[in-house]
Amino acid sequence: MLLTITTTHSPATDLGYLLHKHPDKLQTVEIAAGKAHIFYPEVSEQKCTAALLLDIDPVGLVRSEGPRGNDFALEQYVNDRPYVASSFMSAAIAKAYSSALNGRCKDKPELPLVAMPFEVTMAVLPVKGGEGVLRMLFEPLGYEVTCIRHELDPAFPQWGNSRYFTVTLKHNLTLQQLLSHLYVLIPVCDTDKHYWVSKDEIEKLLTKGKDWLEAHPSKEMIVRRYLKNQRSLANQALSVLLSKDESEEESVTETEEVPDQVEEPKVKIHELRLLAAKEVLLQSGAKRVADLGCGEGRLIKLLLPEKQFEYILGMDVSYRSLEIAKERLKLERMPERQAQRIRLIQGSMTYRDKRLEGFDAAALVEVIEHLDEPRLAALEKSVFAYARPGTVVVTTPNAEYNVRFANYEEGKMRHTDHRFEWTRAQFADWGNRIAHEHGYTVTYQPVGEEDGEVGALSQMAVFTYTGHVADTVFKTLEA
Repeated sequence: MLLTITTTHSPATDLGYLLHKHPDKLQTVEIAAGKAHIFYPEVSEQKCTAALLLDIDPVGLVRSEGPRGNDFALEQYVNDRPYVASSFMSAAIAKAYSSALNGRCKDKPELPLVAMPFEVTMAVLPVKGGEGVLRMLFEPLGYEVTCIRHELDPAFPQWGNSRYFTVTLKHNLTLQQLLSHLYVLIPVCDTDKHYWVSKDEIEKLLTKGKDWLEAHPSKEMIVRRYLKNQRSLANQALSVLLSKDESEEESVTETEEVPDQVEEPKVKIHELRLLAAKEVLLQSGAKRVADLGCGEGRLIKLLLPEKQFEYILGMDVSYRSLEIAKERLKLERMPERQAQRIRLIQGSMTYRDKRLEGFDAAALVEVIEHLDEPRLAALEKSVFAYARPGTVVVTTPNAEYNVRFANYEEGKMRHTDHRFEWTRAQFADWGNRIAHEHGYTVTYQPVGEEDGEVGALSQMAVFTYTGHVADTVFKTLEA
């Protein structure tokens, strides 16, 4: 297993100082069941590459009790552990590059804070879930991902592709950030570890992910895979991350989403979004409603008292958020007839899901801005082409209003996990395209008090299905 880190930072030889490894020396450190060799294939002022090569002893692997993935009798002898980047690689990073991983540099103490252009190559990386999962993990962190998927056996192409990739990542960031991402996400791709996962792993995960994990859109998947799907451990870790999210949301509500001059207490902007969505759903006459990205069930709680809504579905990618929604709605104590009106499901809006079909209306309240471009395109297709509710309500922040915030900085978004924030014109361009392509009409409304120059805090699009264009598009997609 080979991991190379290349930089063109000037001078590129600063990489040697950061890693605490001299470019002229071949160095070796002991790891579980093998060794890790550190060397520099290329060193110059313009470009420098550091390589980490793992040499896992298959016999030593068996003596250390071997892999424990399943009950296959020969698994400890027939496995991919000596040949792939796995938790062994994470352990090697932690041991060989410990100073860099902890943000320390003895000779140039200011260097760990400097963002540099890095290119990382891993050969080979096992990825359960394929390229989609690989991109889902790294692209939200800002990486440019290039990958080559390998065949199971070139001599037998009919066997298809394997789960093994040669991966190249490019990004401009600090070395500490880079190594913390690799330390956590390599075993997440692999979904396995060479040692017993205990409660101590929660602290490792939260320590290495402290500056980025809570804002990652796939944090729940990362947590569960890193902790080998041990539900009790994962829930403990997610509860910590969720508490951080809640405190951050309260802070943002009090600062970023409140103008400089507030003469009297006002309803929080998120409540205004929910009330606006509820009003549209009522006016649409919908009886079966889906809250997509329902989070902790705030909109569902508003909809429940309205007898018009005979069936309400809440879907979210976060299992922990659904648990909180269940508690918030008091489902277990609710009369059976009332409880039958509600269903909470875990799922992603970026994949076609038959459970979302047949609804009169759907709401996506502050959802789209959390998706990067490829995932937003997938959501468009799954909601507007496949599920096709009669009415779709979408709210998103109005980027123009940000200049009214007391702590406004150009280019700064309201939340760290927003992938974009649109102006009113950009939102209209997106909504008009969606309506044209999928057979909907669309209208736009402000949400919150309007400013004469920059509009309202949030903006809402209401899509109404007409059918003609969408039928053609849908048939084309099906074909």
